[in-house]
Amino acid sequence: MNRREIAKVIALTNPVSGHGAAIRAAQLAITRLHHRGVEVVEIIGDDAQDARYLVSAALEKGADAVMVTGGDGVVSNALQVLAGTDVPIGIVAAGTGNDHAREFGLPTKDPEAAADIIVDGFTETVDLGLIRRDDGGTKWEKWFGTVAATGFDSLVTDRANRMSWPHGRLRYYLAMLAELSQLRLLPFRMVLDGTREIDADITLAAFGNTRSYGGGMLICPHADPTDGLLDITMVHEASRTKLVRLFPTVMKGTHVNLDEVSTTRARSVHVECPGINVYADGDFACPLPAEISAVPGALRILRRA
Repeated sequence: MNRREIAKVIALTNPVSGHGAAIRAAQLAITRLHHRGVEVVEIIGDDAQDARYLVSAALEKGADAVMVTGGDGVVSNALQVLAGTDVPIGIVAAGTGNDHAREFGLPTKDPEAAADIIVDGFTETVDLGLIRRDDGGTKWEKWFGTVAATGFDSLVTDRANRMSWPHGRLRYYLAMLAELSQLRLLPFRMVLDGTREIDADITLAAFGNTRSYGGGMLICPHADPTDGLLDITMVHEASRTKLVRLFPTVMKGTHVNLDEVSTTRARSVHVECPGINVYADGDFACPLPAEISAVPGALRILRRA
């Protein structure tokens, strides 16, 4: 870790994160930065693409850090701009999941304390995940900070995204119940580091740069965002009853000790499974097939000393 002076910050806010809580959190954090003598450039984009453009344009004029207020989705959006640069990210958590903030021990309910970390904290260099896909010569990529999910998890999110009612977590739970009624093993093919092949019928595969997704579910409990590797968790189970019983163990990370679960690590994984999408940091990434890899030292993040 190293210390750097923070005199100018770009503040990116997702106004809909936390059902509007991000706006209030951003106001508190920005006021705190002003009180600490920091210049703040405020950005709220019309959409994710517009926000990325505005942050990129602001960075060209110079800044010491980018402060992101909201949930994991807006953090992920900022990663698309900050990956591979020397500009650190500071996180003011104000979403529903907050898995980035949780991973790095950042406040999840105290915007002013989070702002103080941006001014007083240290910069740590960590890995990011990268998803690449080649659509007939058109190359596409997306950075992610936490976990890329495929299989049952992504099918549930697909269904939830198609539902217009209800709102919030209840919609996700209803989508999960619907997918459980159609639970099946999925034919995955994975090639790890270009040499080791896994052909298996599994329920889900998660690729973790960090440990948790979904608001603290420790799907990859031993993932380390500084080791240059992805932790891969695979669930080999098509029994609805057993899968439901497995869910509580994921909150503790003890599911990896069960016979129905296997884990491994790799720097990169080529993943195939017909009809399955990848979701990363909770957002849609792309359909499979795709290449998912860990990129060492791709991000600088501000955290407590």
